[in-house]
Amino acid sequence: MENQPIKYFSKLYDSIHFPINVLDEAGRIVYVNQAFIYQWGYKLSELSEYTIFEDFELKRCGIVQIIQKVFDKKNYAFINHYSDSLLKSKEITIPVLRTKVFPVILDGSLYVVLFHIDITDMVLAEKEIVKAKDATSEAERLKNTFLNVLSHEMRTPLNIILGYSSIIRDSMSEKLDSEDRVYFDNLYSGSKRLFNSITQMLEFAQIEAGAYTMNIERADLIDIIKRCVAVIQKSAFEKNLDIKLNFNQQPVFVDVDVQCVENTINNLVSNAVKFTRQGFIEIEAGVLDERDLAYCKIKDSGIGISSDYLDHLFSPFSQEDLGIGRDFEGNGLGLALAKRYLEKFGGSLLVDSLKGVGSTFTFTLPLSQDNLSSGARSAVTRIFILDDFSESSSLIKAFLQDSYLVESKSLRDFNIDDLSRNDFKIILIDVNQIHFEQSLIIVNDIYKNDVYKRPIIVSSAELSDEKIKRFSAAGAKKFLLKPFSKIDLLNALDSFLK
Repeated sequence: MENQPIKYFSKLYDSIHFPINVLDEAGRIVYVNQAFIYQWGYKLSELSEYTIFEDFELKRCGIVQIIQKVFDKKNYAFINHYSDSLLKSKEITIPVLRTKVFPVILDGSLYVVLFHIDITDMVLAEKEIVKAKDATSEAERLKNTFLNVLSHEMRTPLNIILGYSSIIRDSMSEKLDSEDRVYFDNLYSGSKRLFNSITQMLEFAQIEAGAYTMNIERADLIDIIKRCVAVIQKSAFEKNLDIKLNFNQQPVFVDVDVQCVENTINNLVSNAVKFTRQGFIEIEAGVLDERDLAYCKIKDSGIGISSDYLDHLFSPFSQEDLGIGRDFEGNGLGLALAKRYLEKFGGSLLVDSLKGVGSTFTFTLPLSQDNLSSGARSAVTRIFILDDFSESSSLIKAFLQDSYLVESKSLRDFNIDDLSRNDFKIILIDVNQIHFEQSLIIVNDIYKNDVYKRPIIVSSAELSDEKIKRFSAAGAKKFLLKPFSKIDLLNALDSFLK
């Protein structure tokens, strides 16, 4: 009977691949498995004189006290970084062990079992992760320091060159002949171009690194546009281009970094002037009431952008013509910066362009609370309906005629340009089974290309979970299952207008 517990431990633990040893109440080792023998280098017969209560290393590390508590309280415990004098006596690299200690009572005798798990690889991996994080933090710090130093050391002398070259040019204008004036003009324009390029590159790098500091303040978007146009007007005049302004509301307050918005507008309007040889440049701005957004639309009759290049338009250092002898200079960062500036304020930048015809850039910004509290909302609500001119669509129009102004178009004749006006608040699409796939395509087309991001409601007599899922993925925001009442329809519309 005396060996019965040992047989029990052998049957239970012999095949386990991590080291296990068992102690009796005197602290003697009464069982070890093969993994323990391999790791410690001792057989059980070699440990007959050993007791944990006399192990100096276990006492020094406080492990004896932990094991004694397990004996006394008959509760389990964990020991991190287990080590004893047996391991220390071997000329081996001591592994990092995490040991679970728990009591077992067999035949009235109390034993304590020690499970030793080698966590060396885990600890080393954690150290490497910490080291990598420290290295990343240091690299981030060095990068920010580099950008700050570069910003100062490059822009400051360039600013001096720009300043003094303009002073010399202006003060000596009467003494310079035409050839010398060309030299000074080239010096000034070249320095200014380099200054602007360096500024854009540094700001782009800071934004990408998350190190760009925004100074948010309330500002009038219309006033910012006017200031920017006043500066660029001279360049437009030199090309016989007139910049027309159309503001549907003044003022339009937004919470932005004014410098960033000015940079955005300057870039967009300067591009319009640069890429327009003849024709027009129009700037429209105002409020999209249904979306609580300010918008600015810059339209030109310039060279336009090819459809193949549109997907790459906002990529950094991207240019449609990269040839050395290209007609238009630039570093390809302006639009990439403009888009990132606007996104910092929760805005967006979209483009619509046709090669050889012209381009329209539209950006939006969230309205300041001052605008929202002033109640600047449209008195007339317009709904745009797409349908197949069935009896059902006629009923929808009858439901709405007392409350809304309705404009409708057939699914067959619809074009995304039909939504170019910003006075429609909501788009309602009446879908039947025959035109299901076509309607799905149209919903997705509107969702992707509607500059004003108006909500889309889909009504249908058949709206299975699968169809609702597909329309939601395409961009629909709300669904009306037929038959529905006038109240149901009005409530659906009001949910977007309140």
